[in-house]
Amino acid sequence: MTRAVRPLVLLSMGMALAVSPWSGIAAQSQGSEPREPPQSAERPVSPAARRAAQLDQLFARLGNSRDAAEAAGIARLIERQWLRSGSDTADLLMSRALVAARSGNPPLAIELLDRVVVIEAGWAEAWAKRATLFGMLGDRRQAILDLQQAIAREPRHYEAWTALGRLFEVDEEKALALRAYRQALAVHPHLEAVKAAVARLAPDVDGRDI
Repeated sequence: MTRAVRPLVLLSMGMALAVSPWSGIAAQSQGSEPREPPQSAERPVSPAARRAAQLDQLFARLGNSRDAAEAAGIARLIERQWLRSGSDTADLLMSRALVAARSGNPPLAIELLDRVVVIEAGWAEAWAKRATLFGMLGDRRQAILDLQQAIAREPRHYEAWTALGRLFEVDEEKALALRAYRQALAVHPHLEAVKAAVARLAPDVDGRDI
């Protein structure tokens, strides 16, 4: 009887060891390699960064455009992007300013844009649009100042460069006008009216210090 019990006792002890929680830990320490910590997730791209990247791509396409028709299509996409500030409040004020301007009320449009450039001082298009309105009212000095603000925020703003060139040309600042026109063409190479202005001014200006 004693001999029969001993194998059973040994068998039960072996089973207990097999299911012991310590046995699993021992097996892990001996046979498995330590796992690397999980990679941290990439940070999501902000809407402003996404818009900037889209504009970079569009400007690259514009500079490489083959003809005026292709350039015009790309320019429309750029100008749509320019009209978005990223601020719902600023965008709403801009839309109201545009409505006021189209309705023949430039003073109201300027008043609305005054608020926009306070809310979103870095928005180049707000400065450019206000410059246009000042130009309509005959305030060339303020228009030039606003265009310079627009260009400081978006140096590729070919519309602002073109408008600046026209204002300088009216003021008989031919060298400054030519420089502004050339800056516009460096970004948008298919502006036919600007090409004509360069051809008109270049003979008188080239060779002088600008």
